[in-house]
Amino acid sequence: MLAYDADLELFRDNFKRFMNEHIAPDYAAWERDGIMPREIWSRLGENGFLCVDVPEAYGGYGVAVEYSLMLIEESARAGFAALSTAISCHSDIAAPYILHIANEAQKQYWLPKMVTGEVVGAIGMTEPGAGSDLQAMRSSAILQGDHYLLNGSKTFISNGQHADLVVLAVKTDPQARAKGVSLLLVDTHLDGFKKGTNLDKIGLHSQDTSELFYDNVKVPADQLLGQAGQGFAYLMQELPRERTAIAATALGAIRGAIDITKHYVQERQAFGQAIGQFQNTRFVLAQAKIDELATAAFYERNLTLYKQDKLDVETAAALKAFSSDMQMKVADSLLQLFGGYGYMTEYPISRFFTDARIQRIYGGTNEIMKEIVARGMIGR
Repeated sequence: MLAYDADLELFRDNFKRFMNEHIAPDYAAWERDGIMPREIWSRLGENGFLCVDVPEAYGGYGVAVEYSLMLIEESARAGFAALSTAISCHSDIAAPYILHIANEAQKQYWLPKMVTGEVVGAIGMTEPGAGSDLQAMRSSAILQGDHYLLNGSKTFISNGQHADLVVLAVKTDPQARAKGVSLLLVDTHLDGFKKGTNLDKIGLHSQDTSELFYDNVKVPADQLLGQAGQGFAYLMQELPRERTAIAATALGAIRGAIDITKHYVQERQAFGQAIGQFQNTRFVLAQAKIDELATAAFYERNLTLYKQDKLDVETAAALKAFSSDMQMKVADSLLQLFGGYGYMTEYPISRFFTDARIQRIYGGTNEIMKEIVARGMIGR
């Protein structure tokens, strides 16, 4: 178990107050509108809640990684899964690519802007014809003198509408497969770069998700991230953090669903008593608690391994699959205790249920996660 950290708990309390003041009053309206306002990024940055583990030299606090993961866990626990996903994509997915792979000039240019919220980050991997099979991507970036000529499209890109920077996976050698993949830091304001409409999803309604299109976009050659042809290796290197962040969201959501259900079953009356007095209700809640404890133990073990630079791809994949499956299971079982009210959007448990479904898909489907674990056990 992770040691108690008084500073982390103080930071947690500050973030909860921030959410109560700046998120809770308007979140339902953002969900109806299908997007959070762009200014929320500035508020997050002003209050020090973006890219917090980025070193002080680039504007961050330089704190341990659990400070960043705590933000997405608490967002999910509060029922703000769209905020959790948005922060995670920015701080725990896009930013680490720059911190770990970029050259000094790239770090100095992009990271301080991401810390303040001036720049919103996203990562572009998925394509209409290439989901979990990243080697099948068709987006190309051909080097022409001092720039890459970028063509293609991406889909299901979280933070896509607000993104100012996309860490984009492309083929710089279209004839190769994995060895032809490179990463580019792409400014979305470049000529020829276009954002599609905000995609309409069954959950995470206020988390903007978009298609991205690029037609003969000239990306400066100095925006190549790392080395050409090493993009697939870089993706594999950074995916354990992304999958740990998905688990942090899952754990927070499990705890949040339990929180609101405990309150409901003690208030709701049926057959002359609170439904929390029925054995079935008590057993369902008890099982949810057991599932939470198991998820927390697995998550904290992986987080410790990550901090020690010992978290392998297989173990990260196992956690992602386990935690997101558990999140869906718990949300479904607890919604049942609400009866018909659980199916009504005015009851937050319904949002915990619909928001949970994507967790088993993005970051690599859980079926792919099991394949990764199996390969680690017995090979291909």
